[in-house]
Amino acid sequence: MDGRFKTTHWSLVRAGGDSADPVQRHEALATLCRIYWPPVYDYIRCRGNDAESARDLTQGFFAQLLDKEYVKKADRERGKFRSFLLTCVKGYVADERDRVQARKRGGGLTILPLEFETAESSFLYEPADPRTPETIFDKRWAVAVVKQAVSRLEQEMERSGKQGQLKRLRPWLTGKGPASRYETLAADLGMSEQALRVTIHRLRRRLGHLLREEVASTLSDRAQLDAEMHSLFEALGS
Repeated sequence: MDGRFKTTHWSLVRAGGDSADPVQRHEALATLCRIYWPPVYDYIRCRGNDAESARDLTQGFFAQLLDKEYVKKADRERGKFRSFLLTCVKGYVADERDRVQARKRGGGLTILPLEFETAESSFLYEPADPRTPETIFDKRWAVAVVKQAVSRLEQEMERSGKQGQLKRLRPWLTGKGPASRYETLAADLGMSEQALRVTIHRLRRRLGHLLREEVASTLSDRAQLDAEMHSLFEALGS
């Protein structure tokens, strides 16, 4: 078992719910909000709410998640943080359904500066989607997990002074870069074509490892990891 799995998102939930230090509590849950608010926004939007209502409800939900006592009741045996978060947002939206306007509340804590314009642009760019809000949530969740893994790879490359190399190679890490450009790209980077292929292969393997770590951190039981990875790629391909 790798060391990172010991610090899971469930650990952050427990820290957020159990800590007597309000700063530590806020930081723990703010980390989860920063990564996973886009799936929540898309889910709420797909429930028939307009952009303004979805913004209010998303802010209200995370304000509650940052502040409410029910976080202490999070049951690690539920297994997936993804399922826990979706259950929470469903309950929140149901509770707020009959209110004229979503109330923003934070118990004196600062709400995260969520980039709603980016989320709304992404939402409107997508074609009309016949899928359920739950399946759309799963896809947006998968995108958020991959984005977090890529961010960690970028941080590693920056520490080694190779952020420029990663920026050039990023399309090839996801299989979108054309193999026909290997020769030109290798020349641009000052390496042989064979060295370029080895570099891309290593970066892909590292990204895959980081992705598994990110998925593992959302689970309470590592035995679920392979199944959750399958669900992630299935959601990305839907």
